[in-house]
Amino acid sequence: MGARPVYLDNAATTPVDPRVAAAMAECLTADGAFGNAASTHRFGREAARLIEAARGDVAALIGAQGTEIVFTSGATEASNLALLGSARANADRRRHLVTARTEHRATLDPLRRLEREGWSVTRLAPDAEGRVSPEAVREALRADTLLVSVMQVNNETGVVQDVAAIGAVCRAAGVLFHCDLAQSVGKVPTAGLARLVDFASLTAHKIHGPKGVGALYVAEGARPWLEPIVFGGGQERGLRSGTLPTHQIVGFGRAAALVASEGAADAARMGTLRATLWESLGALPCVHLNSPLAGGSPAILNVSFEGVEGESLVAALGGIAVSTGSACSSATAEPSYVLRALGRSTELAQSSLRFSFGRTTSAADVDIAAAAVRRAVTRLREVAP
Repeated sequence: MGARPVYLDNAATTPVDPRVAAAMAECLTADGAFGNAASTHRFGREAARLIEAARGDVAALIGAQGTEIVFTSGATEASNLALLGSARANADRRRHLVTARTEHRATLDPLRRLEREGWSVTRLAPDAEGRVSPEAVREALRADTLLVSVMQVNNETGVVQDVAAIGAVCRAAGVLFHCDLAQSVGKVPTAGLARLVDFASLTAHKIHGPKGVGALYVAEGARPWLEPIVFGGGQERGLRSGTLPTHQIVGFGRAAALVASEGAADAARMGTLRATLWESLGALPCVHLNSPLAGGSPAILNVSFEGVEGESLVAALGGIAVSTGSACSSATAEPSYVLRALGRSTELAQSSLRFSFGRTTSAADVDIAAAAVRRAVTRLREVAP
């Protein structure tokens, strides 16, 4: 038998926690809560009860009310709903939006769509570490600015934005604030964020829940500024039609409850693993750190290796799951637009690896990965033209 696989791509490949899977399984058979939550019979009421309990657990992650959580298919749909839904609902009033060049494609692509529909978008340049200053946000605002969208934790570098300060700028100007929290929950503090933002995108699979379910937090005061982008049965307070997937939502709720009780310990352990990996990789010559060690997410480490092409390095690592950037952009051959926005050269952006850690990552995983990367980098540099 070959060596066991090592997962250091938990930002994209996160296994479902067995406790989450067990809760989901109870909703999938004739003995469980398999009914349609929109139905009024006993089976539907039981499914609805479980969904509302999960809604409360998800809301608690950011200090929200359960009624402010709208379940979606993931953070991508949640961000689309926040951006497209608010823009189209207010097309006759405000047509300017602000974001950062380093946002996830789930934010950048809907904004490009809105530009084609006639909206104006300002994309802010980050500093060398990837941070967007609140002052830059303030200076970008106009009389017709509707919304600012800035993620809390960058999915490629792990840099953490000052959400409180950016939120204060938006509140003072009467501008809506959307924040992508997909990489935040369970890695950096999120308690109380509901007081700072109007919309927040969440997902289950980043916290060892199931793929295919997420949520949009919609502050009670922001509800009138939003319209749906999916129409049908009027579920989720009219904001997201479609039969609710009870088993996935229950899994999301269970994953959220586990994060609430175990997330701080998980994050501390991930930070230790991250420091260990960088200590080993940083000892190689001509290696560049793309993640802030101080104040960044403990779950993400992004490193560039001079003289090595990133995809070749991934191929050389065999059974070790790592990434050359965002999983949502991995189908393209383009260098990371996030690293390019930070001022990295095309060559360095193409020679980068993103390592990310989760609840199941062990010290042995890190040791195996570090040794394998060191060997592969050395060998690839020796055979490079």
